[in-house]
Amino acid sequence: MLQQQKSSMKLYNNQKMDLKIKLEQLHQKVVGLKEQIGTEEATKNAFVMPFIQILGYDIFNPTEVVPEHICDIGTKKGEKVDYVIRNNDEPIFIIECKHWKESADAHNSQLHRYYHVSKTRFGVLTNGIVYNFYTDLEKPNIMDEKPFFTINIEDLKDSSIKILESFTKKDYNLESILDSAEALKYIKAIRKEFEKEIENPSDELVKLLVNRFFEKPLTANRMVSFKEYTKKALATSINESISFRLKSALSINEQIEKGEDDIKNPQPIDENNDSKIVTTEEELEGFQIVKAILREKIPSSRIAYRDTLSYFGVLLDDNNRKPLCRLHFNTSNKYLETFHNGKESGEKVLLNNLDEIYNFRSQLHQTLENYN
Repeated sequence: MLQQQKSSMKLYNNQKMDLKIKLEQLHQKVVGLKEQIGTEEATKNAFVMPFIQILGYDIFNPTEVVPEHICDIGTKKGEKVDYVIRNNDEPIFIIECKHWKESADAHNSQLHRYYHVSKTRFGVLTNGIVYNFYTDLEKPNIMDEKPFFTINIEDLKDSSIKILESFTKKDYNLESILDSAEALKYIKAIRKEFEKEIENPSDELVKLLVNRFFEKPLTANRMVSFKEYTKKALATSINESISFRLKSALSINEQIEKGEDDIKNPQPIDENNDSKIVTTEEELEGFQIVKAILREKIPSSRIAYRDTLSYFGVLLDDNNRKPLCRLHFNTSNKYLETFHNGKESGEKVLLNNLDEIYNFRSQLHQTLENYN
C-alpha cells in the first residue's frame, strides 16, 4: 500500500512538473512568434489553443472545446464567445480572446455579457499571454468586475501554476477552486491597497492612526506633515520587520550548523510580539495546499491558522491544542512539521518546494484521525 502511495505521488509530481515545462515551452513560443502575429485569429491559433491543449483538453474534439459558441443575449442574436471548455459534458469555463498587443484587462464588458447567459462558473479573458480568470463571488451569475486569479505566460510563478492545475481536465474541481477563489481575490486586493497606502498614505489612514494619540484638530498643514510622518513610520516598521526576520533566519541557521535542536519544537510566542509577525504569501499558499488536502476529510470551516514569529501553525477548530501541522518558512530552508505520531512528537521535514507538501497527505490525514 505504501509503495502504491509513493508511486501515485511520484506520478502526480511528474504531472505537475509536466505542466510547468509545457507552460515554459509555450512562453518560448510566444517570445519567438508574437511579433509575427498580426491578428486576433492568429493569436488564438498560435497561443490560446496550445494553452487549452496544455490544460489537457482536446482542441480537436468539439464536445470538449467548442469554438465560436453562440451566446444569444436577449434580443441580440448571433453573439459568440470564442471558446467554451467542457468537462464530462458540463461547460466549466468560457474564454474570450483578444490580439496579443491588446490589454487582457480591457473588454471584460463583453465577457461579462457572455458569462451572464452561460452556465459556467468561470470566465477567462486573454490576449494569449495574460489570462485573467473571473467568477461570480459578489452576485450569483453576474461576473465580478475584477479577476480572482491571473497567470502571465511571460512571468510564470510556481504559485500561479499550482492554481492553474485546478483548471486542468484531470484535476478540475469546482469546489476546490471556489474555496480558494475568494481568498485569492481579496488577498490580492488588500495587498494592492496596502501597497498604495505605503507609497502614499490616504487622509483616511492618517486620520485613523493620528486621532488615536493626537487630540488637537488636524488642520491642512498638520495633515501634510502627518502624511509624511505616516509614510516614514510605515516604511520604518516594514524595514525593521524584514531586518528582524533576516536576523532570526541567520540565528536559526547558525544553530542548525552547530547541531543544536532547540528549534525543533518552538513554543508559541508572547502576545507582545504580535506586531512583529508578518504573514507571507508563501505561508498562505502553503496553508491553501494543506487545506486542500484536509478538505478531503473535513469541511474547510474547521481548518484555521495562527501565525507566530517561530512558525505558521495550522489548527483543527482553531484549537491550539490540536495542531495539524506547522510551516517553518522563516529561514532560507523551508520545513513542514507534522504530528501524525502525536501532538507532542512533531517531525520536521525539509521542503524543496511547496508542492512537496502533497507528499505528506497520509500524515496529515492520520493527524486528523488522532483527534477523533
